[in-house]
Amino acid sequence: MNAIAKQAAASRAPGANTGHLVVGVARTLNDLMHVMTVRTLVYMGEQGCPYDEEYDGNDFAGATHLILRCDGEPVGVVRLRWFSDFVKLERLSIRPEYRGGPGLLMLAREAVAFAERKGYRLLMGHVQLRVIPFWKRYFKARIREDREKFVFSDFDYVEMEFDLHPPANAISIDSDPLVLIRPEGEWDRPGVLDRSSHRPEAA
Repeated sequence: MNAIAKQAAASRAPGANTGHLVVGVARTLNDLMHVMTVRTLVYMGEQGCPYDEEYDGNDFAGATHLILRCDGEPVGVVRLRWFSDFVKLERLSIRPEYRGGPGLLMLAREAVAFAERKGYRLLMGHVQLRVIPFWKRYFKARIREDREKFVFSDFDYVEMEFDLHPPANAISIDSDPLVLIRPEGEWDRPGVLDRSSHRPEAA
């Protein structure tokens, strides 16, 4: 990023590392546009990833997207894909002008907590070599044994995994039926179908 671009970015993001940070689930088309915008800036803009490699056909196939916002501005995203006995963390990215603060760690921790609430006990991700220390330091992640380093989209990766610890109220097949039909991530908040349960039964 040249000096003019850096100055413009700084002016658009006052207090980028000190603003009010919130992580939420992408639920609407506008939310998904926020997700795609952040990923385009980071992966296509910074890393030169081709469009067809970044948007790989998995964004609407069993995936949940989380968005980190700073004072309402979308600044970071992560994708979680759900498999039978593990969750895969993907596309974790923070806009460059918002790096260096608590956002990355907050977003990663929220993703882990989200997966734990869903009852998962193992998380796996493909990790660029330069960020291995982050995952080891904060999550005690380990490089998977007997798995070779590999390359895609011009970067070297390894597989890393770490254990998750579901809470006592993790979602399960025995959870309250109304909890199971609440919006993703809103399991503790009564939703529209909870309210519908108070209507008189149909004849």
